Amino acid sequence: MEQQISSITELSKSQAPSFANYELDAAYDEMFEHDGTARAQYRPLFNRLQELAPSELKQRQQTADIAFLNQGITFTVYGNNEGTERIFPYDLLPRIITAEEWTKLEKGLAQRITALNLFLKDIYHEGRILNDGVVPRDLVYSCKHYRREMRGIRIRRDIYVSVVGTDLVRLNDGEFAILEDNLRVPSGVSYMLANRQVMKRVFPGMFSSYNVQPIDHYGQALLSTLRALAPPNRPDPTIVLLTPGVFNSAYYEHTFLARQMGIELVEGRDLIVHDNIVYMRTTGGLRRVDVIYRRVDDDFIDPLTFRPGSILGAPGLFNAYRAGNVALANAPGTGVADDKALYAFVPAIIKYYLDEDPILPNVETYLLSDDKQRRHVLANLDKLVVKAVGESGGYGMLIGPHSTAQEREVFKQLIESDPRNYIAQPTLALSRAPCFIDGRVEARHVDLRPYILYGENITIVPGGLTRVALRRGSLVVNSSQGGGSKDTWVLS
Repeated sequence: MEQQISSITELSKSQAPSFANYELDAAYDEMFEHDGTARAQYRPLFNRLQELAPSELKQRQQTADIAFLNQGITFTVYGNNEGTERIFPYDLLPRIITAEEWTKLEKGLAQRITALNLFLKDIYHEGRILNDGVVPRDLVYSCKHYRREMRGIRIRRDIYVSVVGTDLVRLNDGEFAILEDNLRVPSGVSYMLANRQVMKRVFPGMFSSYNVQPIDHYGQALLSTLRALAPPNRPDPTIVLLTPGVFNSAYYEHTFLARQMGIELVEGRDLIVHDNIVYMRTTGGLRRVDVIYRRVDDDFIDPLTFRPGSILGAPGLFNAYRAGNVALANAPGTGVADDKALYAFVPAIIKYYLDEDPILPNVETYLLSDDKQRRHVLANLDKLVVKAVGESGGYGMLIGPHSTAQEREVFKQLIESDPRNYIAQPTLALSRAPCFIDGRVEARHVDLRPYILYGENITIVPGGLTRVALRRGSLVVNSSQGGGSKDTWVLS
């Protein structure tokens, strides 16, 4: 049952016109306590917003939109008849996280990436965790992202996952929980950086009045991470970013990051492999490549090893990788560790390798390959969220409370035909944050995707991409499904 925020409705609309229709519900509100008073970290922002007329907020939103348009900050929606290229939706109001909250998130994320790297090394070598029955062997071997070709390959520094985008949600009690891990080719970090640049432009005074931790060093931190993966006999390594090309949904991000790091952006046709050495074609001739930050899926990186006929990678690339002459970030085969079914075992994985309890909890997850759990889920489809284990971007998902009987029937048949391919979770009341929507401030559901880098050290830039479900009542934050993003401020 929704209730009006008491402290706002007591004010006249002339004092706080933008908040006149702001509502609280059972979900945790990032800005307001349950009694409607602004949380301490949000109080200066709230006070400033009360001073601004809706027309001025609208003008600042337009300034932000123009900045995104001029910079070409876009994403691609596949299968949409209205056109694929879209300006990335940006919300004007920042999401604020305290230093205390961030310290716990940092520790929990570092713990998680450490354990997942140990898990990947283990399953591609000794397989101790499988032999000990902590993780079911058939769950790993049936994962479509498990790569038998990776068995026995020695990885530089034993780092399989160098770049991670982990999705977190804040629950009703105010605590964060891990929703899922993105270990293959996680995207969105360019929008995090662009959001900050635009925020400094449209709200310079407000930004400078807060003691916000910087994120501008992400590009150099990523470059240092990639440099740490180079073959040991290459003191001045050549690093490139491998993109599928201009039609990829994240092509803007690929160009943005390459510029940030000062490295070459290449496509598969720009690379050639000779005697297990990778070279890049340049106007001055061939140049050896030592590290490839790949934004191309496993299947397409080498037509000789994976999908025949792929033109997105380079023939012979995997042999060069296996010989230790080039590093790939992230390593092929890492997708097995972000399979949504394996997600349920991450707490046990952390305990097994680190002998620690998880700092950040998982969300309760039902494995539909288990007969008892599957029967429970099929009987409660209208209450649960069902996800395909290998999908991302909000695709292959059923949100039970918002679904039709016909949609539930379709998913029932999908689950029964291939139960291994699906998991289910409770429908979470994601926390809500204030957003500037159609000339007024309204609450919308949000999540958080911090970016973790693992090279010589683990680096987590303070903040991340706060994704917003811009449609009223929606829980889907993905840009491809109508979501947007906002700047994330971590206070010092």
